[in-house]
Amino acid sequence: MTAKVTYNGNLRTTCVHLRSGSEYITDAPVDNNGKGEAFSPTDTVATGLANCMITMMGIKARDLEIDIAGSTAEVTKHMAANPRRISKIEVKFDLPASISEKHRKILMHTANTCPVHYSLHPDIEKVIDFNWIN
Repeated sequence: MTAKVTYNGNLRTTCVHLRSGSEYITDAPVDNNGKGEAFSPTDTVATGLANCMITMMGIKARDLEIDIAGSTAEVTKHMAANPRRISKIEVKFDLPASISEKHRKILMHTANTCPVHYSLHPDIEKVIDFNWIN
């Protein structure tokens, strides 16, 4: 078992990672009868894409002996109706400009082939932007 999710009432859950004991809460979003005081379940899916991509780039960067510490990803999730679902996820990465063109291509390929990217439904549009900044 990976995690345990407990429904707390009032459209809130507590999610516990069983191996580490770390936890987070989710709330239903305001546009779906919730308080919007925490990540919504669909927020965690969209954010999970960025988490997976940057983690895979971190693994590859370590193998290539380059440093991407301090890199960031901004995530924007778009919803559709009938049925209510994630229709698009935008991820904007800011990574060090000092990385060579060869290594940039390797990192971008690595990110775009992460397990979450492959696990998301193909109807979800994924817009990924890599920015190389100082």
